[in-house]
Amino acid sequence: MKDNLETWQRIQGQASAAGARLIAVSKTQPDVHILELYEAGQRDFGENKVQELTDKFQRLPKDIRWHQIGHLQTNKVKYIVPFVHLIHAVDSFRLLQEIDKQARNNQRVLPCLLQFKIAREDSKYGFSLDDAISMLGSDAFQQLQHIALHGVMGMATFTDDEALVRAEFDNLRQIFLHLKRDFFSDSDTFREISMGMSDDYPIALEAGSTMIRIGSLLFGKRNYD
Repeated sequence: MKDNLETWQRIQGQASAAGARLIAVSKTQPDVHILELYEAGQRDFGENKVQELTDKFQRLPKDIRWHQIGHLQTNKVKYIVPFVHLIHAVDSFRLLQEIDKQARNNQRVLPCLLQFKIAREDSKYGFSLDDAISMLGSDAFQQLQHIALHGVMGMATFTDDEALVRAEFDNLRQIFLHLKRDFFSDSDTFREISMGMSDDYPIALEAGSTMIRIGSLLFGKRNYD
């Protein structure tokens, strides 16, 4: 794991220099690999699947900040709301309503990010800017008292075309600035732009990312067995 720790130190340094936070994406990783980074000082870990996230929460140190970064189904929300630190991939108003309902049941105000579809790939989820503006201006949104929007999240097209990736990240930053100006100008907590993964995080940091989600660079290729 020595090489992995050196990689972690390097990426952590790059993130810190850019004023960003490193989320270590630990999906499919055994506890021992997570604990090695934890013991080095990493506290933010990201998971895609609810079952895996809840299992790891039960087993691993309780001061870990768990991030739900994958597509989240409404019927799975109740399992993570009691403990999750931040939900990155809120891609519909219906999901936001369910998070609000479950957070109310748990007497929490839960931080969330709105996911925007910035990539050309049809497989990506997310709001359009127009849809988000419509939602944020609605009476129904104003009734949600147990969620707190802390920013935006997006995934760029998986491509070697760096100019395209940069344009997509720049687009997400412009979306963030638009929403900040029109809806969250008085909010100190609406400040996060979650973008950038192992293949494109340096571009994301240059574009203004505040959270990079890094998995394979830290842990190596995933074991899906």
